[in-house]
Amino acid sequence: MNEKFYTYKGYPLVRCQNTIYYGYMSDDYVIMMNILSTQKIGDDEVAGRIRVVQMSTDPNIDPLKACVRNRECDGLYEALDTARLWLEKSLDKSNK
Repeated sequence: MNEKFYTYKGYPLVRCQNTIYYGYMSDDYVIMMNILSTQKIGDDEVAGRIRVVQMSTDPNIDPLKACVRNRECDGLYEALDTARLWLEKSLDKSNK
């Protein structure tokens, strides 16, 4: 079964209800974004506040210590931009 995912700047996006995962689970880090609030714009409901959390994918790390950093953002664009920057910086460091 070969599933296709939405991507943003080369990394996959997977959404399950109000949680969006960004990045490859096979990499050292992945980003989890929790939609905290939504707002109605016309007929559409869009994300408002989003908590962005960078997490280690190492299965041997205590889940409470796997969260490397977090931040709240206003809107999906700011959250995705933050997520991409964190992911690229972390993956650059881990590949050196």
